[in-house]
Amino acid sequence: MIGKKQVYGEIPGVPLSGAVRAGDFVFVSGQVPFDEDGKIVTGDITTQTVVVMERIKTLLQHAGCQMEDIVKCNCWLQDTSEFNDFNIVYTSYFSANFPARATVRADLMVDAKVEVDAIAWKPLVSS
Repeated sequence: MIGKKQVYGEIPGVPLSGAVRAGDFVFVSGQVPFDEDGKIVTGDITTQTVVVMERIKTLLQHAGCQMEDIVKCNCWLQDTSEFNDFNIVYTSYFSANFPARATVRADLMVDAKVEVDAIAWKPLVSS
C-alpha cells in the first residue's frame, strides 16, 4: 500500500503503536523489555537488551523489514556502567554497517534498564 500509513503491533497499556510504516520508512516506537502480558522482564542488562532487540526484530518483520534495514537507533540506558554489556548484545543483532545511533543515560518511564527505538528504510515495491 504505497502512500498509506500502516501500523504494526500494540504496546500493552500505553497509547502508541509498536511500529508505523510511512512510505519507505518504518518507525519503531521505543521498546522496553515487556513480556507478552505487558510486564517488565526482570534480569540484568544483557537479558533485558535481548528482549528489547527481539521486540524490534519482530515488529520490523511484521512491516516487511529486517534488522539490516535499520538506519537509526536511539538508546537509553538507566546505568552507564552497563554500556559495554549493552553493546555486546546490541552489536550481535547486526552483521555489518551499523545504523547511526545515539545512546544516553536516562531515568526511564518504567522500571527497566534499557529502551531502544529504531527507524528502518526499505522501499516499497509498486505493483
